[in-house]
Amino acid sequence: MSSRLSLALASASGVLLALSFPKFGHPALAWIALAPLLVALPRVTLGRAFLLGLTTGAIYFTGTLYWITRVMVIYGDLAPWVGVLINAALIVYQAAFPAFFALIVCRLAAAYGRPALMASPLVWVAAEMGRTYVMTGFPWVLLGYSQTSVLPIAQLASLFGVYGVSMLVASVSAGLALSWPPPAFAGSHVAEGDRFRRWAPLAAALVVVFTVAVWGSHRAAVAEWSHAGTPIRVGMIQGNIAQDEKIQPARAAAIFQDYLRMTRQGIREGAEFVVWPESSTPFRFEDDPLGALQIRTLAQQARVSILFGSDQFVRGANGAPTTFYNSAFMVRPDGTTGGVYRKMHLVPFGEYVPMQKMLFFAAPLVQAVSDFSAGDEATLLPVDGHLVSTAICYEVVYPALVRRFVIGGSEMLTTITNDAWFGPTSAPYQHFEQAAMRAIEEGRYLVRSANTGVSGIVDPYGRVLARSAIYEPAVLVGDARFLNTSTFYARHGDILAYAAVVVTALLLLLARR
Repeated sequence: MSSRLSLALASASGVLLALSFPKFGHPALAWIALAPLLVALPRVTLGRAFLLGLTTGAIYFTGTLYWITRVMVIYGDLAPWVGVLINAALIVYQAAFPAFFALIVCRLAAAYGRPALMASPLVWVAAEMGRTYVMTGFPWVLLGYSQTSVLPIAQLASLFGVYGVSMLVASVSAGLALSWPPPAFAGSHVAEGDRFRRWAPLAAALVVVFTVAVWGSHRAAVAEWSHAGTPIRVGMIQGNIAQDEKIQPARAAAIFQDYLRMTRQGIREGAEFVVWPESSTPFRFEDDPLGALQIRTLAQQARVSILFGSDQFVRGANGAPTTFYNSAFMVRPDGTTGGVYRKMHLVPFGEYVPMQKMLFFAAPLVQAVSDFSAGDEATLLPVDGHLVSTAICYEVVYPALVRRFVIGGSEMLTTITNDAWFGPTSAPYQHFEQAAMRAIEEGRYLVRSANTGVSGIVDPYGRVLARSAIYEPAVLVGDARFLNTSTFYARHGDILAYAAVVVTALLLLLARR
């Protein structure tokens, strides 16, 4: 295979992957996205395979993470070229995982022949696990997230999580790649047995997909958990406050009064539990007695629970430094504080700057970014005798973290975020889809309140029961339920993904022999 053709195939995979996600893509493209790259890998050197995978990854993540430059320039106070440089560094880091995927698949194909391509779904999931955990991880747009809105397929997440969906989707690409005739067959007679061996893996993959789709359709149609548990009316307040307005002292009073007004509207529409977005109060809740009193009084008068995001200062004793947290507070119907959750998984370059000495060229960013500390406890918050959890901002893209809440007793998932940073890009839509996958995995209703959208309610089968548009004020009131049921995934976690890592390592070890 010529170098130009192999590069074109790798580029095609990158484009197809990028177009598998909202807001510009379609989930159908994900099923064939890896096939061009896999066709190219068996006939190249290991070094060439790495470069092809890097090409695929660079296009994949440029198309899905392009919005980071905007965040760095507008809110990090960086020159445009520096913002592009930081965005490029993240893209290269992310692209390294598809590069290692391609390298491993190429090595397996050299050792075992083209049939080794059927191991590529395992290798892909192992690479996604790397993206989740290596160097704090950034598991944005995992392949399985492309199917969040395809409910029959997405139900597989209740068994094996988003990684199981990724493996299923990748298996079709692997089957397609194996059905493609190798160069030795071009223009020559193909024996009947060879033709069968070529098409059998694709047929097997399609049978599995069909089986999952039939089972998933039945599961979503029966939807037994949508009638279980204890119902509650939930109100989500979408203030639609521009990021530059949030930091203007002159706007603080008006912003706060808007939230109180919209909360009263939600209560009039029947909300028994109200959720505000991340960092929604234009003051620190514990340090502003008058503002805190108004929230407590509203909760007490209406007899509702109110969950909201607010920064928290914890002053050290005996000269110890003050600790700064991105927190979520729960105010109970009696006006008292029911609990505080401190964000555990911070955003690099958003809530802290790693490797500050190395990033000397990004000094304005270091000054602009608040130096938050990470919380260390998966705190649950009380609502009407039940326990709920909240994930703050991009914490919700970490499946194991959300599962930790459910294991601890969470009966409802909430997530609060401020996506105003992203602007009208693909990011708010991608973020919502990834949050919705947690509802299917854990068998829980998920309530999402976002400052600029998308806010909404997702049931345990991934059905969106309420949804706002982005960049408009909204008061959403809808029905959710407290549940004590449990999915296979909630009980056993990412066993399939870890098995993929182990099997990949064993195949590589045997290939050396």
